[in-house]
Amino acid sequence: MTQRKSHLDTPAIALLIVCCAFWGLQQILIKATVGTIPPLWQATLRFAAATTLLLLWSRWRGVALFTRDGTLGVGLLAGLLFAAEFICIYLGLRDTHASRLTVFLYSAPFVVALLLPRFVHAERLRGLQWLGLGIAFLAVALAFSEGFLHDGTQHPAPNQLRGDALALAAGLFWGLTTLVIRGSRMATLSAEKTLFYQLAVSAAVSPLASLALGEAWSFDYPAWAWASLALQAGVGAFASYLVWMWMLRHYPATQLSSFTFLTPLCALLAGVLLLGETLTLQLALALVGVTLGIVLVNRKA
Repeated sequence: MTQRKSHLDTPAIALLIVCCAFWGLQQILIKATVGTIPPLWQATLRFAAATTLLLLWSRWRGVALFTRDGTLGVGLLAGLLFAAEFICIYLGLRDTHASRLTVFLYSAPFVVALLLPRFVHAERLRGLQWLGLGIAFLAVALAFSEGFLHDGTQHPAPNQLRGDALALAAGLFWGLTTLVIRGSRMATLSAEKTLFYQLAVSAAVSPLASLALGEAWSFDYPAWAWASLALQAGVGAFASYLVWMWMLRHYPATQLSSFTFLTPLCALLAGVLLLGETLTLQLALALVGVTLGIVLVNRKA
């Protein structure tokens, strides 16, 4: 029986910081590549490669992925939610900035904090922790208001509100995926099998969605686009998500989810430095708010 910890310790925090730094960069990679490789075809290539890597890793480590353990139904549900999240991310990045999408995507901790305690009592938050989530929520709302308030001096991307809405939908699906994993028999699975459900289903669903949108499939892309895909698949969809699944098995999901608010900070910095995106006052204040939220949610009693 895996021993769960009640708080994030130093190794968990270090792993989260590394993962959040890459997840912030990951949205930049997708955004930079989406104009060269169609979004859902890009997702198809990514998840097919990551699934292959996971199969090879599991075989090398001797981890069984296909044993009957009664988790097929809930595993497929988690996989469909995971696939829906990334379909929204890839399509949303066509219409909104990478830094904005990442801020809205991290509405997921609110979904986890509101719903998970109904199934797992150990995940209940105290008053001060709820205050932290509330501050973070107001910060996200402030950033979202930028899409409605346009004084003529800023120039939102075409269909920006649609991209923002897709990002919020992705956050909802991410939160529901965490809820399914933590609140079901999947909580006892190995990190490899938990991730396999999600990657394999996404690898099957993404090409169908790509065909439905009429995307053109090709393998004739420049080297930098393939390098982006390699990072998205190898580091993002395989290594960092495997670490995330392992942490979900060992640490409180509510605290893990709140800590990932660091990712918008990394995404904003990467967007400003790599894509020349504008650092607006609303986004800057939002990122200060989510940082304060992290501190409050992870304070010990």
